[in-house]
This record gives sequence, structure tokens and C-alpha cells, in this order.
Amino acid sequence: MNDQTENAVQAPRGCPVAHHGADLARLYGPEAATDPVGIYERLRKEHGSIAPVLLEGDVPAWLVLGYRDNRRVLDNPRQFSRDARIWRDWAEGRVEETSPLIPMLGWRPDCVSQDGEPHRRLRAAVTDGLQAAAVRGIRRHATHFANKQIDAFADTGRADLVKDYAEYLPMLVLSRILGLPEAEGRDLVESCAHVFKGGEDALAHNERIMVILGELAERKRSEPGGDFTTALLEHTAGLDEEEVVSHLRLVLIAAHTTTSNLLARVLQLVLTDTARLSGLISGQLNISAVVEEVMWNSPPLAVLPGRFAAGDLELGGHQIQEGDLLLLGLAAGNLDPDVRPDTDVSVQGNQAHLAFSSGPHECPGQSIGQSIIAIAVDVLLHRLPGLSLAAPPEELTSTASTWESRLDSLPVEFAV
Repeated sequence: MNDQTENAVQAPRGCPVAHHGADLARLYGPEAATDPVGIYERLRKEHGSIAPVLLEGDVPAWLVLGYRDNRRVLDNPRQFSRDARIWRDWAEGRVEETSPLIPMLGWRPDCVSQDGEPHRRLRAAVTDGLQAAAVRGIRRHATHFANKQIDAFADTGRADLVKDYAEYLPMLVLSRILGLPEAEGRDLVESCAHVFKGGEDALAHNERIMVILGELAERKRSEPGGDFTTALLEHTAGLDEEEVVSHLRLVLIAAHTTTSNLLARVLQLVLTDTARLSGLISGQLNISAVVEEVMWNSPPLAVLPGRFAAGDLELGGHQIQEGDLLLLGLAAGNLDPDVRPDTDVSVQGNQAHLAFSSGPHECPGQSIGQSIIAIAVDVLLHRLPGLSLAAPPEELTSTASTWESRLDSLPVEFAV
């Protein structure tokens, strides 16, 4: 018996390996890091709107590729639960607690791990806290830190807008919102990146984030302030200590990672199109139109974790079994030829993209992220005259993990 046959025989009932054998596409490794879109399109041709895949450690899952199937999963929590405690491979011991998948897929006492009334209770605390933070001056914080980052390279005439700007600006704003010192915010950028990247360091960096945020929550209990952490501690929903720290982690990691990635992609699009660049500088083009285009074509999360089948059902012509893991292919869904037969047609004014998820778990902080990006682009264009790309557009590269594809660098030059 060869290895492939043996794996197929040993696979648990209902999992993708049992249906398709072990020779499945991997959403990690060298090919996934360099050509995730190619993998999505190949899977669409081979399997249709939902495909069997393997995650790090060869953990099986279903990747939802179709736009309509993504919406069905996102909008129906009774069929597709966010509660990882019903994940069969984890419950039956095939996923170790030390797996780098756990920080992204494991159950935690936060609102994204719950459905129904528990979800509503916890999400209300997050939403109220974020709204209070927005009222207290997101735009002011973004302007301050945008200028501070630019000050560090403004006299040089050159910069990498990924490493010098987009990677740090959202975290600095979030640090101010949460009540963290700026230095700790800068240190957390690396840890957030490792959690999303996966690999052997993911768990250690996740623990580091939890320790720092646990110390923050303890500090704010005795020294409350006008910040998101204090808002969670004092909310009428009555969050316990573990719930508070889990939600600080959720907001920090999700908001920073998606906003920094989106900002880098927006800047890439602006700087590789002189018409867009001149339109923004002159005020004839609104930044929201550029952001919208990026959210359709390069969403900050390419794959959203995860949903778990609450019962046996059919999806996209495949039989899904209770406890199966499903991943939401946001990038693939946005490019679904059934809804976008011609991707060259303008999407301006069309906000039906999947970039911020959908349904009861739709991102509650999307307006904050878009405010940060609008300020970041505006300050940059007005601070740096003659801003232009310092490399051929075709030489810009990206590196992907299972969950996202990030621009490696964005070299620019400008007048001093």
C-alpha cells in the first residue's frame, strides 16, 4: 500500500482527504507563498466553487471559492458555526495544541468564536468601545503618527513605503486607541506578522501578545483612561479578565494586519498609475474609490478563518460533513467569474465585495481602518513632492501565507 492510499484509508469520515485522496493543494509552502491566485484558479477549474485543501501540518479543510457560496457560509451561522469546539479534527486529536493553526483557528472567549446571544453580548462591547475610540480622535492620531513616520525619512529623498510606513502606522494608531505605549506598539508589529505567517514561531509570538495585553488590562483596572481597554473593562456586558484580553488581541491583530496590508496595496495602486496619483493630488479623485478597487482585487485577507459545519450538508456540489473546517476564500470569491466575468470593468461604487466579511461577523472596525488609510495617503502625498515609484511596477513582489498576500516592498523617491 503506498502512502497516498494509506492516508486516504486512515482519513476520518467526511474530511476532504477521505473524499479526494491525499494529493490535495496545500495553502502553505513555496507555491502558496508565490502564486496563491494561481492555486485558487486551478482549484476552481478542478473542483468548482468549493475545493478540498490542506493547511500547515496537512490538516484538511474546504476552501470556499465561489462568491455566492462564500456569502451563504458567512450569512448562515446556524449551518456554518464560528465555534471551533465542533471542529472534528481538533476534537478528535488530529490537530495538536502546539499547531501554528491554533492562533488563527482555535476557540477563544472572544466574539468571533461565538454565535447567537454570546456573540451579540461580546460584539456589543467591542462595537461600543470602537465607536467611543473613533469619537476621541482616530484622524488626529493617524495624522500625528503619519507625520512622525515621514519625519524619519523625509530628508533622504528615498523610502520603502512598506517597511518605513505601512507596516507601522496602523499599529501606532491602534496602540494609542488601546492605551499602549508607543514603544510596545512598535514591538508588536513583528509578533502580529508571525501569527499570520504561521510556522514554528507563531505560538510564541501569540503568547507574547497575550502577555503584553494582559499587563495592559491589569494596568487599566487601576489607572482607567479614555481608551478602548478601559471601555471593555467598564462595559455593561461585564466581560471577565480573559474575555477582555482576548478582545484586545482580536482588535490588535485583525485591525493592524488588515489595515497595514490594505494601505500598502492602496499605495501600490496609486504609485503604479500616474492618472490616479495626479487625481488624488489635485482632489479630482477620492481615495475611497481607490480603496474600493483594492478591496475587490487584493483584499487584505485573502482567506478568512474559519467556519465549521454544524451538520451534514451540501455546498457547491460537495458533501460537507458535520465538524468539517471551511475557509472563506475572500480573494477568490471577489474574482469569481460568475459575478465578475470581466475583471477590467470598473467596480467603482460597488461595495458588495467580501473584503470585510459579511453577516453577523462582518468587521466592526472597518470605518476606523479606512479613516487611517485616507489620512495616511493624504499626508504622504502632501508631505512628499514629486513622489514616484523607484522601481519598475513589474518588479514589485509579494509573499503570501495561508491567510494573506503582503507586498514585500514599495521603493519610492521624492524631492527633498
